[in-house]
Amino acid sequence: MTDVDGVDLAQLTAAAESVLDEVSGLFVDGLGSPGVHVKGVGDFATDVDLALERRIGDLLEARTGIEVHGEEFGGPAPETGAMWILDPIDGTFNYSVGMPMAAMLLALAIDGVPVIGLTRMPLIGQTFAGHAGGSLLVNGEAMPPVPDSPLQTAVIGLGAFNAKSRGRYPGAARAELQRHLSYRAGRLRMTGSNGIDVAYVAAGVFGGAVSFSAKAWDNAAGAALVRAAGGLATDVAGEPWTVHSTSLVTGNRQLHAELLDVIAESMPDQIAEHRAGRS
Repeated sequence: MTDVDGVDLAQLTAAAESVLDEVSGLFVDGLGSPGVHVKGVGDFATDVDLALERRIGDLLEARTGIEVHGEEFGGPAPETGAMWILDPIDGTFNYSVGMPMAAMLLALAIDGVPVIGLTRMPLIGQTFAGHAGGSLLVNGEAMPPVPDSPLQTAVIGLGAFNAKSRGRYPGAARAELQRHLSYRAGRLRMTGSNGIDVAYVAAGVFGGAVSFSAKAWDNAAGAALVRAAGGLATDVAGEPWTVHSTSLVTGNRQLHAELLDVIAESMPDQIAEHRAGRS
């Protein structure tokens, strides 16, 4: 399947890659830019975030005729029709202090389901791209389906969190998940970029990754990449990930089931509330 509802996914993937190629120099040159646009406690954007989103959005719309929903400037809701979903710098804190673990995340969603994913890491020269019906491309090379592996030998990526934070998935519950995984998984890693974590799942570097972000721009590209690689991308209750999802759990097919079991054991109240909200 390279065509969805009359949309040529291979052609659009190539167009999107050409756009990210064009702006990668701006991304590299801006490393270390301070977070001058405060969005909340511990949350900010740099001038480069804003400049990249404007430039990428303009180029995408000009070349593909499809509108963009971005982290910094918003845009039309991504639930209906075809929509690009963009995070110009994922791992902004890393980027602002000069750490190279940061990426551009771009996805195409059709009716809320991601069908194209691109994760671009210009500072370390890694690119990931994939679309529904295609294979995962790493640095332009087609990769075999991600192999199965057990949780006990795998690296698991986890998003950063504050143990005192509240919300749908409070910090205390996330800390409990981390505790359980610390003796069930091979190793845990916190890169500071959800997008990088999930791209590494698609490539088989990580066995799985968990994100508690409810923002589509954090997760859409990675969900598409993992699916293109033959893995699974769901929410914490095992429902297929869409732009409405409030979490993302990714992994190869064997490990994904084990990871969901550990999440259910570690966060029973949150999973019960999640399922009650969907009923």
